[in-house]
Amino acid sequence: MGVNVQTSSLKEAIWQIVAAIPEGNVATYGQVAMLAGYPNHARYVGTTLKNLPKGTRLPWHRVINSRGELSFPMHSAPWQKQRARLEKEGILFSGKGFPLKHYQWQT
Repeated sequence: MGVNVQTSSLKEAIWQIVAAIPEGNVATYGQVAMLAGYPNHARYVGTTLKNLPKGTRLPWHRVINSRGELSFPMHSAPWQKQRARLEKEGILFSGKGFPLKHYQWQT
């Protein structure tokens, strides 16, 4: 089975964009997809990040949904991990999320 070059290139673009999100900032799945040149592929961004290898140093925790919330089920272990990482970077939560206008990465 061969590797789809387009899919491989898209994954690399997603990884590079996520790696560039500055500490204390977030980007939405849709924003990452748009920056990668595939504006209708927000779900693919999520799938790509979900399948990162264990122990990755890529700051996946900086990618959130368009409502300024984490996409994991509230209070689950992954949700708590992502929230703790974002709070460590200075992102202040109010309830389930935070205002995107304060923390969204401006490219």
